[in-house]
Amino acid sequence: MSNPPNNNFFEDFLEDYFAECEEHLAVVRRELLTLESWINKSHIEISHLNELFRCFHSLKGLSGMVGVGMAEELAHQMESYLRVLRDQQIVLSSEGFDALIAGTKRLEQVITCYRNQTPPPDITDICTQLQAVIPTQTLENNLLSGLVTPVEFKLKPQEQEQINTALNNGETLWHFVFSPSTQLSEQGIRVNTIREELQTLGRLIYTAPRMSEGNKILFDLILATALPELPFQQTPQPGLTWQPYLTGANSQKSEITAQELTFSPPAPDLPAPSASPLPLSSSNVVRVDLPKLDDLMRMVGDLVMSRARLEDQIQSITSYLPSPQIRAFQEINLMLERQLRDLRQGVMQVRLVPVGEIFARMQFVVRDLVRTSEKQVSLEMSGQETEIDKFVVERMLDPLLHLVRNAVSHGIESPEERQKVGKPRQGIIKLLATTSGETVIIEIEDDGRGVDIETVIERVETQTHLSETRSFVQMLKDKSGESGKPDQYNMMALLDILCCAGFSTKEEADLVSGRGVGMSIVKNTVQELGGFLSLETHKGVGTRFTIQLPLTLAIIDALIITVGQQTFAIPQSAVLEVLEVSKSQIIAFENNEIVSYRNTVFPLIRLAKIFSLSTLHPELSPPPQTESSSLMIIVIGSGESIVALVVDRITGLREIVVTPLTDPYVQVMGIAGATELGDRRVVLILDVGALVRLATLG
Repeated sequence: MSNPPNNNFFEDFLEDYFAECEEHLAVVRRELLTLESWINKSHIEISHLNELFRCFHSLKGLSGMVGVGMAEELAHQMESYLRVLRDQQIVLSSEGFDALIAGTKRLEQVITCYRNQTPPPDITDICTQLQAVIPTQTLENNLLSGLVTPVEFKLKPQEQEQINTALNNGETLWHFVFSPSTQLSEQGIRVNTIREELQTLGRLIYTAPRMSEGNKILFDLILATALPELPFQQTPQPGLTWQPYLTGANSQKSEITAQELTFSPPAPDLPAPSASPLPLSSSNVVRVDLPKLDDLMRMVGDLVMSRARLEDQIQSITSYLPSPQIRAFQEINLMLERQLRDLRQGVMQVRLVPVGEIFARMQFVVRDLVRTSEKQVSLEMSGQETEIDKFVVERMLDPLLHLVRNAVSHGIESPEERQKVGKPRQGIIKLLATTSGETVIIEIEDDGRGVDIETVIERVETQTHLSETRSFVQMLKDKSGESGKPDQYNMMALLDILCCAGFSTKEEADLVSGRGVGMSIVKNTVQELGGFLSLETHKGVGTRFTIQLPLTLAIIDALIITVGQQTFAIPQSAVLEVLEVSKSQIIAFENNEIVSYRNTVFPLIRLAKIFSLSTLHPELSPPPQTESSSLMIIVIGSGESIVALVVDRITGLREIVVTPLTDPYVQVMGIAGATELGDRRVVLILDVGALVRLATLG
């Protein structure tokens, strides 16, 4: 007979383990930044130490449960240092704080490697660094104790009340210790089966995991029973040992060996272990795997397309049914549309997480870079509460990391340089997140030296492997703008050069930057997410990168247009305005066209020309004598990166399901994906970012 699925105890909670670790590490990063202000002070706010101690204590226990020994050991070493800080045996030193920072980063790396099944990093140096900041006497006392984790538990009030009630009723209290193993799990003996068996003998009051000698996970269980003796008292039970549970004065009357457990009232500031192997942070929180939400979003997308088909069918039968029946169908259709929109927004709300989740990590990045570069940098953040899809947040971690590192390495000058040009010695890097409709805007700005266009041109002309960027260099030379200031044209050309793989303004690579791959990763990731990257820089003043990302990648509102016989969809979040302009406002400029409107000009793109489309459908073409003297255009983009698209007709605003084009053989410049409007015909979704780049660089 085959073994039942998921019969390994350590695999049962693996995904929960990673989720719990992520939550605990987020708290650790936040509390460590707060703790830095207490360096070399005689007193530390105990609440910060308790919160850190609780997180590392939980990380140690959880790692031991799933067999991540290196994470368990590292968390234990950090917990040991926090314990002596909490007991006020030493003060927090700079070396100790650095050890906590380094240990947290290494702990995160170990857990990530375990998740990705890659070789973990060595933790010997970090453990040595942590041990070096703990007094020798404290280390000796810990070694003599013979226990990895202090065997002290904090019972909840209701659990203590149940114990007192059992004693008053004359019941017997037993303390069971279960030691799980792979062999026992394969035999079907797990902590849950032990719990079920013990519950047949009485009331199970307490269950919690702990670490014992030899870094082994154990489960402690307290049972209250009216039975005079246990039915299996004389029979060995695999993985299970027991003894009478001793409380209060009774614990002083019996001898218990060093490896046995005693329950004593813990200090009030000790963290309370949970009664379940993998506790949730709140009783009203349900953890759901992201793939399940993806499946739910796909089902919502199917419903959206089905409703679109229903709408088309209603329109096709309007001439055959009486008006009252048509109105009834239309009301039902509108009701379904509202309900589906509410359902879509509800699913999206479940997927959204604060962007501050990745902003907080940037504080550690800046701190480390400042220490290695000896620069003075202040990080200012705003809009951390702005929410974005969890998938997008995870993908944007590396791009933000590269932009922040570049801001410190390339942007911010040394204190001496800043002082010479009249700037404060301390540079400023700003992270800003805002929401505009269904678009999230993230800005990374610094007040450093800015990008030197002359240096960029020199680097391109002297590096043979950057020959593909020569056309952009010509634009930088030809379109320098008034007074040598960059304009919107060379901003796009400059950004394309900076994002070219292999380009760097540094002669040699160091630990921070210089290999010429970071900006390429930023650009590619933003484009893959359907976003748009723009740059604004001024020499000697600073640089600002702006990232625009869709709030969701699955279902969006889109403007439906026709060009010739082809139908396109444009994401509504990218549409700024719909205009009708006179043909006399169109100006030919360097083999391109621009349109003058409201005291400004912007490039004009004829989609029919780009995609080699025929003109209007014959039955839609106006007679020659009534040819229109105006054009319908749609203004797209943002900031200074604005272009106008010439279209034949706008058919309406629809909610569409986005299907990205991942096959390289069907990918076309200017096309981001495809959708279906209900008539089973494929409608192409325009890539606004690509069209803007085409217009500004073409």
